[in-house]
Amino acid sequence: MKSDDAQMTGKQSGPDRSLQSSPANGAGGPEQRSEFSLGWTILLACMIAVATGASPIPYNTIGFFMPELNREFGWSFAEISLGITIYGVLGALLAPLFGAWADKYGAKRVGLISLAMFGIVFGSFAFVGNSIWHFYILWMLVGLVGIGSTPVSFSRLVNTWFFKRRGLALGIMLVGTSIAAIIIPPLVTWAIAEFGWRKAHLVVAALPLLVGLPLGFFLMREPQRHERPAGGAGSAQTGASLGEAFRDRRFWIMAVSIFMIAFAYGGAHIHMPEIVKMHGFTGQDAARVMQVLGLSILAGRIITGLLLDRFWAPAVCFPILCLPAVSVLILIGTEPDFSMVLLGAFLLGFAAGAESDLIAYLGSRYFGLRNYGKIYGFLYMSFALASAFSPAVYGAVRDATGNYDGMLTVAAFLFVGGGALLLTLGRYPELEAPADLAVDDPEPGAATPGARSAPGTA
Repeated sequence: MKSDDAQMTGKQSGPDRSLQSSPANGAGGPEQRSEFSLGWTILLACMIAVATGASPIPYNTIGFFMPELNREFGWSFAEISLGITIYGVLGALLAPLFGAWADKYGAKRVGLISLAMFGIVFGSFAFVGNSIWHFYILWMLVGLVGIGSTPVSFSRLVNTWFFKRRGLALGIMLVGTSIAAIIIPPLVTWAIAEFGWRKAHLVVAALPLLVGLPLGFFLMREPQRHERPAGGAGSAQTGASLGEAFRDRRFWIMAVSIFMIAFAYGGAHIHMPEIVKMHGFTGQDAARVMQVLGLSILAGRIITGLLLDRFWAPAVCFPILCLPAVSVLILIGTEPDFSMVLLGAFLLGFAAGAESDLIAYLGSRYFGLRNYGKIYGFLYMSFALASAFSPAVYGAVRDATGNYDGMLTVAAFLFVGGGALLLTLGRYPELEAPADLAVDDPEPGAATPGARSAPGTA
């Protein structure tokens, strides 16, 4: 291992140098057809799978189920929020395992099996009893089976299809969570009013089972050799080992930054409906605010993705990640100014879109794709743990003080500090495949290791 700035190759490159073409792509490769013309159907399927998976659905629904569960069973908001914590902790611990499975068996297989199991378990909340332990067991099952239906699996598939436009492609994939944030709040509000909170869980469970799963089954696939993006760093064989990543200070900078930002954001998102109500507005108003939040996440992801393909990622994201520091200060108090609440939600969501893109983008640019699933899984662990504990802390602060002001103040400092840490990462390394590995690696899960597809084969 060389020094941090020369890790893996002993050389450095700026964002443009690693875009050099590779003869391994063959004739008729990505130089002649754009990455989006080759991979748009896969990108669409991954986007919908993410939208209907265990990343956005629990976090966009529990805020609306909280008052229903509180009213029917008498559980406190902190007790209910603990369910998300259980899911998040288990999911975080299992994320590296699911990432390793995606590396070995293929992101499609791992992601879609997890998506199906998540839909079944989420629908089972319709039958929860009056024991809160029943509630917690179901969240435990979501954590055990659902984490593979998140970007842990699907971002690997997108990364194998895109390199020059990787930032934009990952942003588009993660638009799936924005779509969920736009569609699910009014859907849940309507389903609860029309059918009650139990059947509302069945309505939501239909999304992964009847939408995400069929699309993924028919559209997702790994790229053939001639379809892979140009540039050695776009190959699935380039990059660091898991041990090399652990010994690199940049991995731990990313992990700490991700934890700080996710901890500040996670509870604010989940408790946003209650924050809106504390400003004197209704549940329908809260659904409108959540839609604005979702739209701003969408805008943040697309704009950030475009910028990541052109500029150094930390310089792009630091100013964007300062925006939620302003937003949480706007949301402090009980001032009944709906336009300011909408502004606070918009700024919060815009920055959240940028932060989510960073995990996948930075992981691939600094450590490559050779062990991407494992490395991303550990980075996602930081994100998931923070997202898991944050709602419970927000709920505990609300139970203890009657409002969220104290936690929102702390969140402002976490957003700025987490963004500032990224500025210490340094330039992107120039990634190369190890000498003992062939450049043209087989698809994950292929029956014959080392087998290569001839250009033009299906």
